[in-house]
Amino acid sequence: MSAPQPSLDDLRIKRSEPPAAARRPLPLLLGVAALIILAVAIWWTTRSQAIAVHTAVARELAVGADTGRTVLNASGYVTARREATVSSKITGKVTEIFIEEGVRVDAGQVLARLDATNVQASLQLAQAQLDSAKSSLEETRVRLREAEQELSRQQTLRKSNVAAQADFDHAEAAALALRARLVQQDTTVTVADRTVALWQQQLDDTVIRAPFAGIVTSKNAQPGEMISPMSSGGFTRTGICTIVDMDSREIEIDVNESYINRVAPGQEVEATLDAYPEWKIPCKVIAIIPTADRQKSTVRVRVGFDQLEPRILPEMAVKVAFRDTGATPAGRATRLVVLPKSAVQSLDGRDVVFVISNGRAERRAVTVAGAQDGNVTLSAGVTAGERVATDAPAGLTDGANIKERNL
Repeated sequence: MSAPQPSLDDLRIKRSEPPAAARRPLPLLLGVAALIILAVAIWWTTRSQAIAVHTAVARELAVGADTGRTVLNASGYVTARREATVSSKITGKVTEIFIEEGVRVDAGQVLARLDATNVQASLQLAQAQLDSAKSSLEETRVRLREAEQELSRQQTLRKSNVAAQADFDHAEAAALALRARLVQQDTTVTVADRTVALWQQQLDDTVIRAPFAGIVTSKNAQPGEMISPMSSGGFTRTGICTIVDMDSREIEIDVNESYINRVAPGQEVEATLDAYPEWKIPCKVIAIIPTADRQKSTVRVRVGFDQLEPRILPEMAVKVAFRDTGATPAGRATRLVVLPKSAVQSLDGRDVVFVISNGRAERRAVTVAGAQDGNVTLSAGVTAGERVATDAPAGLTDGANIKERNL
C-alpha cells in the first residue's frame, strides 16, 4: 500500500500556540541582574577602600575684646629716625679708630682720631705768641706806672715853679703814649688768645666723637686713609662710620592715596616681619605725612612699635594690617577656632578645610585670622568641636569616604 498523502490541514499553522520568540525576555532579565550585582560589588569594594586621613578636633579660642577687622593691607620697611654717617669737620689722615660694626657707643664717645701734628705745632706757636703779648703788656704797665709817677712829680714841681714847662709836657706825653700802647697791647693779647682758642678747636676737631648713643652699623674708614667732610674724589673718605639709634625704630609705609582715608593717627596696626612671618607685632599709627608723592600717588605713613625687640632691625621688610577698631562694640569677645596649620589647604585661590562628618569629607571655605606656633586661627567656616582632616591627600574630594586616624 502506498503512504497516505498529507492534507492541507496538516500544513496549516496553528495560531493557538505561542511563538518561540516569546521566551527571549529571560536572558535579558538575567543580564540586568548581573549588572546590578556588579554595581553592588563595585560599591562594596569602593566602600571597603576608604581614604585614611589624620583628623583633629577644632578648638575654640576666646581672644577677648575684638581688635576689629582689617581695613587695609600694605607693606613697608623698618627705619630709624636717628641715623647718621659720622664724619670729620676737617680734612685729615686717620690715625686711630676705636669702633667696630655692632658695637654700642655712647653720646660723646671717641670714635676715631686724625693726624694732629700740624695743628699741634700751630697751637704751640699761637700759645707762644700769646705769652709774648702778655709779657709785652706787663712791661708796658710797668713803664706806664713809672711815667705816671714822673708826671705827678713834674706837676708838683710845676706848681712850685721849680720845673720848666717843657719837662712837664714831656712827662705828660710819655704817660699818654704808654696808655695808648697799653690799650693796643691789650687788644693784641685778646687776638692772640682767640688765635689759641681757634687752634685748640682745630685740635679738638681731629677727635671724632659720637653725636648720640646708638649701634655702629658700618665702619667706613681705616687708619692711614684720608677723610674729608665733603667728597673730593680719589680715595678720600667722607665718613668714619654709621650710627643708628635703635630706640628710634619705626615702620615707614607708602599708602596709595586712594586708600589713605582708611588710615588715622593712633589707629591700631598689626605688623608682620618677612623674617618672622608667624610673629604678629602690635603697633600704632604715629603720623600721616601731610603731602603726597605725585609720581607714585602715595602718602607716607609712620607706624610705631608698641614695644621694641632686638629682632626688629632697620631696613627689614614688613607687612602691616590696619585695623578698624570701631567695627565691633567695645569689650565684645571674638570667638576664634584653632586648627593645626596642616588642616588648611589653598584650592582655587581660597583657603579650605575638609570637615569629617558621618565618615565622609565635606569641603568648606574658611577665613584665616592668623597663624602662630604651627596652628591657625579661623574666624569663619568651622565651629568648635568639629573634626577636620590634617595633611589631606591631594586626591581628596568633597563627599569622599574617610577612615579617621585621630591625632
